[in-house]
Amino acid sequence: MGKNSEQSTKFVPYISASKSLSELTVTSIILGIILAVVFGAANAYLGLLIGMTISASIPASVISMGILRGIFRRDSILENNIVQTMTTSGEAIGVGAVFTLPALFLLHVHITYIMILFIVLVGGFLGVFMMVPLRRLLIVQEHGVLPYPEGTACAEVLKTGEEGGRNRCLFSVD
Repeated sequence: MGKNSEQSTKFVPYISASKSLSELTVTSIILGIILAVVFGAANAYLGLLIGMTISASIPASVISMGILRGIFRRDSILENNIVQTMTTSGEAIGVGAVFTLPALFLLHVHITYIMILFIVLVGGFLGVFMMVPLRRLLIVQEHGVLPYPEGTACAEVLKTGEEGGRNRCLFSVD
């Protein structure tokens, strides 16, 4: 599949490197942890109950904007992005445990809390260690070529929130 002229344009970040915005703040970390635990628990419950989970990316984007912009009057898209990323990572680790641990029960493996902690931590670290080297390739070099519908939707939600709702939504509900 060849790149067309629109897709092969140079990647330009939404926030330029010269602009200084707060990103990794105590507020964003605490909110990210709280939402990761809530969405992780919800996904674990859904996964064990019905065998299917949901994605927390878009709801996390909306909730983080509502809390950070609405309640705390914080005006940083980067803080919202950190909260959304932490929430998505938390729920993904929960989902990984939900689909791994029942298999161990079926194999009659005696599972302890230490083993659960080990499985979750190893899964989380493997995800981070595999994604760090792929970031430049998948996010920067292939920007506009690879379809990331959920990532694109999260970005549009965050950008719309940053502009105060003046942005037109690129997605329609049919």
